[in-house]
Amino acid sequence: MFVRKLTLALALAVTGAGIAAAQSPTRIQQFNAWGAYSYQSGKSKVCYVLSVPKEKTPASVDHGDVFFLVSQRPGQNISYEPQVMVGYPLQENSKVTVTIDQKNFTLFTKGNSAWVENAAEEPALVTAMKSGKSLKVAAKSRKGTATSYTYSLSGISAALKQIESCK
Repeated sequence: MFVRKLTLALALAVTGAGIAAAQSPTRIQQFNAWGAYSYQSGKSKVCYVLSVPKEKTPASVDHGDVFFLVSQRPGQNISYEPQVMVGYPLQENSKVTVTIDQKNFTLFTKGNSAWVENAAEEPALVTAMKSGKSLKVAAKSRKGTATSYTYSLSGISAALKQIESCK
Protein backbone atom coordinates (compact mmCIF):
# COMPACT_ATOMS: atom_id res chain seq x y z
CA MET A 1 0.00 0.00 0.00
CA PHE A 2 2.81 2.43 0.85
CA VAL A 3 4.48 1.69 -2.49
CA ARG A 4 1.20 2.55 -4.28
CA LYS A 5 1.01 5.83 -2.36
CA LEU A 6 4.66 6.52 -3.11
CA THR A 7 4.12 5.93 -6.82
CA LEU A 8 1.14 8.28 -6.74
CA ALA A 9 3.20 10.87 -4.85
CA LEU A 10 5.97 10.62 -7.40
CA ALA A 11 3.54 10.97 -10.28
CA LEU A 12 2.04 14.06 -8.66
CA ALA A 13 5.46 15.51 -7.85
CA VAL A 14 6.64 14.91 -11.38
CA THR A 15 3.51 16.56 -12.74
CA GLY A 16 3.86 19.48 -10.32
CA ALA A 17 7.50 19.97 -11.19
CA GLY A 18 6.73 20.02 -14.89
CA ILE A 19 9.02 17.09 -15.62
CA ALA A 20 7.96 15.28 -18.76
CA ALA A 21 9.53 11.89 -18.29
CA ALA A 22 10.60 10.13 -15.14
CA GLN A 23 11.29 6.57 -14.12
CA SER A 24 9.81 4.81 -11.10
CA PRO A 25 11.35 5.86 -7.79
CA THR A 26 13.88 3.78 -5.92
CA ARG A 27 13.59 3.69 -2.16
CA ILE A 28 17.02 4.41 -0.76
CA GLN A 29 16.24 3.86 2.92
CA GLN A 30 13.51 4.38 5.53
CA PHE A 31 14.31 6.50 8.59
CA ASN A 32 11.46 6.14 11.09
CA ALA A 33 8.62 8.30 9.69
CA TRP A 34 10.62 9.51 6.66
CA GLY A 35 11.75 7.65 3.57
CA ALA A 36 14.51 8.72 1.18
CA TYR A 37 13.92 8.11 -2.55
CA SER A 38 15.44 8.88 -5.93
CA TYR A 39 14.56 8.62 -9.59
CA GLN A 40 16.12 9.54 -12.90
CA SER A 41 14.52 12.41 -14.83
CA GLY A 42 16.10 12.74 -18.23
CA LYS A 43 19.83 13.14 -17.64
CA SER A 44 19.51 14.32 -14.04
CA LYS A 45 18.68 12.63 -10.78
CA VAL A 46 15.93 13.75 -8.41
CA CYS A 47 16.06 12.81 -4.73
CA TYR A 48 13.47 13.44 -2.07
CA VAL A 49 12.32 12.54 1.42
CA LEU A 50 8.68 11.84 2.06
CA SER A 51 6.33 11.17 4.96
CA VAL A 52 2.62 10.58 5.47
CA PRO A 53 0.66 12.23 8.29
CA LYS A 54 0.06 10.38 11.54
CA GLU A 55 -3.19 12.33 12.05
CA LYS A 56 -5.73 13.77 9.59
CA THR A 57 -8.64 16.01 10.56
CA PRO A 58 -11.52 16.18 10.20
CA ALA A 59 -11.87 12.42 10.31
CA SER A 60 -15.24 12.59 8.53
CA VAL A 61 -13.81 13.61 5.11
CA ASP A 62 -11.90 11.71 2.44
CA HIS A 63 -8.44 13.26 2.38
CA GLY A 64 -7.08 11.00 -0.35
CA ASP A 65 -3.33 10.45 -0.30
CA VAL A 66 -1.49 13.15 1.67
CA PHE A 67 2.29 13.68 1.77
CA PHE A 68 4.95 16.11 2.91
CA LEU A 69 8.13 15.95 0.90
CA VAL A 70 11.42 17.77 0.51
CA SER A 71 13.12 17.39 -2.86
CA GLN A 72 16.58 17.91 -4.34
CA ARG A 73 16.78 18.49 -8.10
CA PRO A 74 20.44 19.28 -8.80
CA GLY A 75 19.84 19.39 -12.56
CA GLN A 76 17.49 22.34 -11.98
CA ASN A 77 19.54 23.94 -9.17
CA ILE A 78 16.80 23.16 -6.64
CA SER A 79 17.97 22.20 -3.19
CA TYR A 80 15.72 21.10 -0.31
CA GLU A 81 12.38 22.32 -1.67
CA PRO A 82 9.52 21.52 0.76
CA GLN A 83 6.12 20.63 -0.71
CA VAL A 84 2.73 19.59 0.63
CA MET A 85 0.60 17.29 -1.53
CA VAL A 86 -2.99 16.38 -0.71
CA GLY A 87 -5.54 14.09 -2.34
CA TYR A 88 -7.98 16.85 -3.30
CA PRO A 89 -7.92 20.28 -4.96
CA LEU A 90 -6.94 23.09 -2.62
CA GLN A 91 -8.93 26.32 -2.53
CA GLU A 92 -7.67 28.67 -5.24
CA ASN A 93 -5.55 31.59 -4.00
CA SER A 94 -5.56 30.13 -0.49
CA LYS A 95 -2.56 29.72 1.77
CA VAL A 96 -1.36 26.62 3.59
CA THR A 97 0.25 27.07 6.98
CA VAL A 98 3.03 24.76 8.13
CA THR A 99 3.73 24.95 11.86
CA ILE A 100 6.81 23.38 13.38
CA ASP A 101 6.63 23.64 17.14
CA GLN A 102 5.71 27.37 17.45
CA LYS A 103 7.10 28.63 14.11
CA ASN A 104 4.77 29.22 11.13
CA PHE A 105 5.58 29.13 7.43
CA THR A 106 3.20 30.24 4.66
CA LEU A 107 2.81 28.23 1.47
CA PHE A 108 1.01 29.14 -1.76
CA THR A 109 -1.28 26.64 -3.44
CA LYS A 110 -1.73 25.32 -6.95
CA GLY A 111 -4.01 22.38 -7.65
CA ASN A 112 -3.44 19.83 -4.92
CA SER A 113 0.02 21.04 -3.86
CA ALA A 114 1.60 23.87 -1.89
CA TRP A 115 5.09 25.36 -1.80
CA VAL A 116 6.84 27.92 0.42
CA GLU A 117 5.59 31.37 -0.58
CA ASN A 118 8.96 33.04 -0.04
CA ALA A 119 11.65 30.70 -1.42
CA ALA A 120 14.22 32.41 0.84
CA GLU A 121 12.40 30.79 3.80
CA GLU A 122 12.87 27.23 2.51
CA PRO A 123 16.17 26.71 4.38
CA ALA A 124 14.59 27.99 7.62
CA LEU A 125 11.68 25.54 7.24
CA VAL A 126 14.06 22.63 6.61
CA THR A 127 16.22 23.68 9.60
CA ALA A 128 13.09 23.87 11.79
CA MET A 129 12.11 20.38 10.62
CA LYS A 130 15.50 19.01 11.68
CA SER A 131 15.23 20.44 15.20
CA GLY A 132 11.45 20.24 15.68
CA LYS A 133 9.29 17.64 17.32
CA SER A 134 6.21 17.75 15.10
CA LEU A 135 4.99 19.38 11.94
CA LYS A 136 1.40 20.46 11.39
CA VAL A 137 -0.16 21.47 8.08
CA ALA A 138 -3.39 23.50 7.91
CA ALA A 139 -5.11 23.78 4.52
CA LYS A 140 -8.49 24.50 2.95
CA SER A 141 -10.10 22.41 0.22
CA ARG A 142 -11.67 23.90 -2.88
CA LYS A 143 -15.03 23.16 -1.20
CA GLY A 144 -13.97 25.28 1.80
CA THR A 145 -13.31 22.44 4.24
CA ALA A 146 -10.58 23.25 6.74
CA THR A 147 -8.18 20.31 7.02
CA SER A 148 -5.10 19.64 9.09
CA TYR A 149 -2.36 17.04 9.19
CA THR A 150 0.20 16.18 11.84
CA TYR A 151 3.50 14.57 10.91
CA SER A 152 6.23 13.04 13.03
CA LEU A 153 9.66 14.55 12.44
CA SER A 154 11.38 11.40 13.70
CA GLY A 155 14.00 10.43 11.13
CA ILE A 156 13.88 13.64 9.06
CA SER A 157 17.51 14.62 9.74
CA ALA A 158 18.86 11.21 8.75
CA ALA A 159 16.64 11.09 5.65
CA LEU A 160 17.79 14.57 4.53
CA LYS A 161 21.42 13.61 5.17
CA GLN A 162 20.89 10.58 2.93
CA ILE A 163 19.92 12.78 -0.06
CA GLU A 164 22.36 15.65 0.51
CA SER A 165 24.81 14.26 -2.05
CA CYS A 166 22.15 13.74 -4.73
CA LYS A 167 23.78 14.22 -8.14
